[in-house]
Amino acid sequence: MSTEQLSPLQQRKKEIREKAHAARNAQENKDELSRRIVDRFVKLPEYHRAGTVMFYVDVRSEVRTRQHFPQALSSGKRIVIPYCVDGELELFHLESMDELELGMYRILEPKPELRSVPHKKVRIESLDLIMVPGVAFDRQGGRSGHGKGYYDKLLEHARQDAPLVALAFECQIFDDIPTQEHDVYMDMVITESTIYRGRGRRQ
Repeated sequence: MSTEQLSPLQQRKKEIREKAHAARNAQENKDELSRRIVDRFVKLPEYHRAGTVMFYVDVRSEVRTRQHFPQALSSGKRIVIPYCVDGELELFHLESMDELELGMYRILEPKPELRSVPHKKVRIESLDLIMVPGVAFDRQGGRSGHGKGYYDKLLEHARQDAPLVALAFECQIFDDIPTQEHDVYMDMVITESTIYRGRGRRQ
């Protein structure tokens, strides 16, 4: 779709995505800030209560999560990661870093031969806490992804009592993210500076 064919809302979303990508790419000290952000996540009461937790696997300039995986795997919790198959996100029970390898686009993914193992497949309804990536956010929990809707499709099936917690650098926070009916609001957005309490999925 050319720029001329975009609706005003789509154009605004595109502009925010571009600004957020540029700001995130330029962000310094990503490792240090990521550690601070993930530390905030694992100190949440919601994390301590959760038995099954989904972590996303960072790609490119996202808040880095994989450095915490070894600690999470030794926490006694059931750790789950998403991976993409034909435009849909599937969920994988991660028990060891050895179960991951670099896939297409150099993204760390579950090894293909493990994906069909029955106890490795996870239903989203079993998740107690869900970590969500994104390109841009606002302080109310509004989220802008890459525009493909992968996470929106996945999260609409999450349990209402399973908090949706996004991780972002402060440079990815905007005053207002334009949203549509299918867009899912976060319960929290954690940055290196603070925790924003979003409106979540309350009607």
